[in-house]
Amino acid sequence: MNTVRRAAAALATAAVVIGSGAALAAPAAAAPSPSTSDTSATGTSGAIVGLYGSGDPTYDGVWRQSYAFLAQRGAGYQPADQAVKWLLAQQCADGSFSSYRADSTKPCDDKTMRDTNATALAVQALGAVRRQYVEPEKAATAVKAGTDWLRTVQNKDGGWSYSPGGPSDANSTSVIVSALAATGTKPTDFTSVEGHNPYDALLSFALPCSSSDKADAGAFAYQPDKDGKLVANADATAAATLAGLGKSVVARKVEPEQKPTCQDLTKPTAERAALNGSAYLAKALAKTGYLVAPPMPGATDTTEKPDVGNTADAVIALAATGATDEALPSLEWLQENSAAWAKKNGPAAYAQLILAARSMDTDPSAFGTVNLVSELNALGPEPKVADNSTAATDDEDSGFDVWWIIGIGMVVGVGIGFLMSGRKK
Repeated sequence: MNTVRRAAAALATAAVVIGSGAALAAPAAAAPSPSTSDTSATGTSGAIVGLYGSGDPTYDGVWRQSYAFLAQRGAGYQPADQAVKWLLAQQCADGSFSSYRADSTKPCDDKTMRDTNATALAVQALGAVRRQYVEPEKAATAVKAGTDWLRTVQNKDGGWSYSPGGPSDANSTSVIVSALAATGTKPTDFTSVEGHNPYDALLSFALPCSSSDKADAGAFAYQPDKDGKLVANADATAAATLAGLGKSVVARKVEPEQKPTCQDLTKPTAERAALNGSAYLAKALAKTGYLVAPPMPGATDTTEKPDVGNTADAVIALAATGATDEALPSLEWLQENSAAWAKKNGPAAYAQLILAARSMDTDPSAFGTVNLVSELNALGPEPKVADNSTAATDDEDSGFDVWWIIGIGMVVGVGIGFLMSGRKK
């Protein structure tokens, strides 16, 4: 789920909470008033100390901070302690995170809007940076608290919604599954009171390969529409493809290269649905090299435009399934066309591109004409070069751990090379 899409999702959620009778303004361009918290105070430049980016953090503060951490770790940097402290201060006492809290000294209450997506990504980010943070035990405690809170708001079907209490959606469920896997929690053990795990929910959003609309075959829907129909959604498909394989946005390409195929099984599995999602993404990207962004809610301009963020996510998803030949043209398109988008959208955008480059073993410091790493690092407190002698391995940071290889079995349509390449030593 890219930054622009998160703002729209948060806005829609807020509208539901406030009620249909209340008018809701679009996100403001200016930054909010400074917090009284010492971890969120503004500096001389007007930016919030410790936070990446100077744009309004109302809808994406925690999200963009967490994305920045994951990208920096992938690029060989450890975020500054000040930046980690800012993120830790955003956590509520119950373990949850909001999209952003302007005053982190004020305790969360019943009116605080919890954000499952922000919580999941923050948990993953803190898990990735905790070993080299000045207070590693504090970061580890925050990871456990966030994970425990996510269990308390799991829906009966095993999935999650963007805001607790709503119906499950593929994006939220996928982001949380990926975070659980990345922090060492087996998603299939994360069951609801009714006994359903996240993959039960995820499979309910998967379109079959025998779909009447061949272009939608293998895709995932965000949610069923008002008539109960599943409509293909590339954003949801990229997220679900990674989650179905127990991977996240820090996934790396697997070898040997695997041609994506779509296949219906008598008894569907999350692994096969993920591979079907890869086949859908490959087909969607084949014509132009990029995905198309749907118009934002309320937009007057309905012209189709390239969706840079979701194209980056699709590259990662394809690489994670071994479809590197299919991902390469889109990576090259991003190298030529993403600079202005990243500059406009800030930390999370640079992070998405860094992770897309990394997924294909491409140097993010020479991405087209842009050094993505230096651009991201310049948007917040200066990070440290990571100490690889004490840092987590790529395996641990990515969540593709031993338990997953043991439990995944033989994925239909994928050779043994796919399974063995999951753990690179």
